Amino acid sequence: MKLLRNLLSKLWRIINATRIVLLNVIFFVLLILFITVLSTGEDIPEVPEDGLLVINPHGILVEEETYVAPFDMFFQEAFNSGPEIPEVNVHHLVATINEAINDERIGGIVLDLRHFSGGGLSKMQMVGERLNAFRESGRPVFAVGDYYTQSQYYLASHADTLYLNPMGAVNIEGFHYYQMYFKNLLEKLKINQHIFQVGQYKSAVEPFMREDMSAEAREANQAWLNELWTQYLNGVQLHRDIAPEIASGRIEDFMRVFERSGNDQAQMALDSGLVDRLASREEMRVDLINMAGLDTDKNTYRHITLEDYQHALRAAQRPQIGETGQPEVAVIVGRGAIMDGSRRAGEIGGDSLAAELREARLNDNVKAVVLRIDSPGGSAFASEIIRQEIVELREAGKPVVASMSSTAASGGYWIAAGADEIIAAPTTITGSIGVFGLFLTFEDSLEHIGVNMDGLSTTEMPYFNTAKQLEPAAEQLIQNSIEQVYQQFLTLVADARNMTTAEVHEVAQGRVWTGQAALDLGLVDALGEIDLAIARVAELAELEADSFKVSWPETHLSPAEAFVAEMFGTAMTWLPEREAAVQPSGLAEKALLQVWQDVKILNQFNDQEGVYMRCLQCKVD
Repeated sequence: MKLLRNLLSKLWRIINATRIVLLNVIFFVLLILFITVLSTGEDIPEVPEDGLLVINPHGILVEEETYVAPFDMFFQEAFNSGPEIPEVNVHHLVATINEAINDERIGGIVLDLRHFSGGGLSKMQMVGERLNAFRESGRPVFAVGDYYTQSQYYLASHADTLYLNPMGAVNIEGFHYYQMYFKNLLEKLKINQHIFQVGQYKSAVEPFMREDMSAEAREANQAWLNELWTQYLNGVQLHRDIAPEIASGRIEDFMRVFERSGNDQAQMALDSGLVDRLASREEMRVDLINMAGLDTDKNTYRHITLEDYQHALRAAQRPQIGETGQPEVAVIVGRGAIMDGSRRAGEIGGDSLAAELREARLNDNVKAVVLRIDSPGGSAFASEIIRQEIVELREAGKPVVASMSSTAASGGYWIAAGADEIIAAPTTITGSIGVFGLFLTFEDSLEHIGVNMDGLSTTEMPYFNTAKQLEPAAEQLIQNSIEQVYQQFLTLVADARNMTTAEVHEVAQGRVWTGQAALDLGLVDALGEIDLAIARVAELAELEADSFKVSWPETHLSPAEAFVAEMFGTAMTWLPEREAAVQPSGLAEKALLQVWQDVKILNQFNDQEGVYMRCLQCKVD
């Protein structure tokens, strides 16, 4: 026993000494970083005269980046781990291209899209429109790539000259919507699903109650997918004279062109007008050197990357101090699933988004609000909390215009219905006016492993517990609640859109529409992007052009977070340049990510009453 005690004592001394050494190392690292923050100047990139701006976005386009703690961000950079799916703020990208349009130092744009992952057709259209404006200034746009995915090609098609590697390909395969179905899995695990719904087309719960897609869901999904695909092709064909066989979507047409090009995908892309030239990486580099000149330090064409150009722009801009009391149009972004409580950027919390709206209402400088929505919906209760605050804004005399991004469906539409006007993009996925309830109980699973539940209550009122069977009275109560919320949804939309509830029901029942179809059905007021929404809400607020400023969302950090962000932001400049974080490329990684993306949606179901307005099919692959 004494031997064991001595052994444990020595082991503890070793552990304790190791702990002290590690703490000291961390302390001195932080101390060095702190001293560096105070003493290190900022290295500002130089914009070369008549150089090329390389637009090389890494990740998907989003309305607002998902919040990442400064400490976590530093270690992602340090260890090249990166987020699960990297993100690019579409408004920052559009603003950067606008700056380049007016910057005489920029001689042209190079689109390097190898790490670009899409992010919604409406957002890509916003970027494409700015690329067109740049070309109209008389300067060229080049696209270079070994391979183009469908999303990458949409942006690349806006180029004057489109290069492709001779071993590459352009992948245009159409839009897809595929969903995993868990009914058999739940049965095998003896998990009981309790599903309540209203509406012929409300297919959000089908993955938990079916093995495949219902005929009604297939009909509705095929309709809006076809509309989006037509919009995609129209956008490409506006700039590229591509062979009709490529656009037909028929495999026999594709194979005919493929075989005619010697079964060579790169040659087929050239022959069918998808690209302008087949060139190796070195040949592309030489062409760009001939265009922009040689950077002798880097032995490549004279250019500045997107990130460096944005850094240079920030450094050159002096803080804008507006007049005291200058009118503002506040842009507030709601992006992600709608959930109860408070959430950081990347998800919509009923409490947190309502607080942002309330802050705008109580700010005397804010005269109007644009609510930018990119959400498939979620919690019914959280959606109503947000809508109530929109109503309060309007009653305070501050107009609100809802601007729909790529998705504003179900609970996202519930929120939008509270605004004075709704503006959608033609390719917005919206509608899905329907309600469902979902509960999973595990009593059979627990019984299978020898665990049972029993107890008593003081009343006959239903008691909800995931470890016990849902009583018939509880099921009736939930179904009645679902139907009541659906009727409330119909009434809310009818009042907002000057329709009868019967007319709303005809276009509701959970059915999904594109923005163009929604305009035809009277569900939105106009088609356009956020700039139109800003102009319209300013008009409603009787603000003259150039008499107001637009305030965009900012990340609010606590004093401690701000200090850490400053300290680690400086430290990241020491790190060697790293490869861009990209989405999983291996087959196993892709398969696991697909499963995880479908399963983790269950974590977003946190409504206290179990009532949801959520469009699970509002996604496009």
